[in-house]
Amino acid sequence: MTDVVIRPARPDDAAALGALGHQTFLDTFVAADGFAIPYPAADLAVFIEGSFGVAATARKLAEPSAVWWVAEAADGALLAFANAGPNTLPHPDARPSHTELRRLYVSKAAQGLGLGTRLLTLALDWMEANSDGAIWIGVWSGNVKAQKLYAGHGFEKVGEYQYPVGTWLDDEFILRRG
Repeated sequence: MTDVVIRPARPDDAAALGALGHQTFLDTFVAADGFAIPYPAADLAVFIEGSFGVAATARKLAEPSAVWWVAEAADGALLAFANAGPNTLPHPDARPSHTELRRLYVSKAAQGLGLGTRLLTLALDWMEANSDGAIWIGVWSGNVKAQKLYAGHGFEKVGEYQYPVGTWLDDEFILRRG
C-alpha cells in the first residue's frame, strides 16, 4: 500500500484516532482471535472512554510535550498510529525527562503492511533526540510478538508493573533502551 502517508496527527484527527485506538484495542486484547483478555464489561467501558473517547483523545493530542503520528490511507482513513512523550512508567531509574513510547497501534486491516515498523522507527528517532537518558516502553506481559519486536530494537526487560483497565489490572513489562 504505497498510497499511505505518515504524518503528524492534528487536533481534527481526534475522533478518527479515538475510533482507531478503540477498535485496535478490542481486536488485539479482547477479540477471540486476539488475546481474549476477559475484561469485565464495566471496566472495559471506563477504560475505552478514558483512553479513546473523543474528549480524552483531544486532550492527549494537545499535550505539549507529546507527539503523535498517524498512517493515513489515500481515502483519509487512519490505519495506524504511534504516540511518544515524557516517560510515565513506574521504574526507579525512570525520569520524566526520559521518553516513552506510549502506544503503537496498527489496525487489523493494515497488519503486514510495514506501518508498525515505519512508525516505530519514526518514534524511536524522536525519542532518542528528545530524551536526556533511557527510552522506555511498557508492553503487556502476554504480547510476546511485541516484546520480540522491541528486543530487536535494543530494548531489555527491566521491570514489571500493573496497568489499569478500569479496576482490572494487566501485568505489564517495562522495557528500556539506553
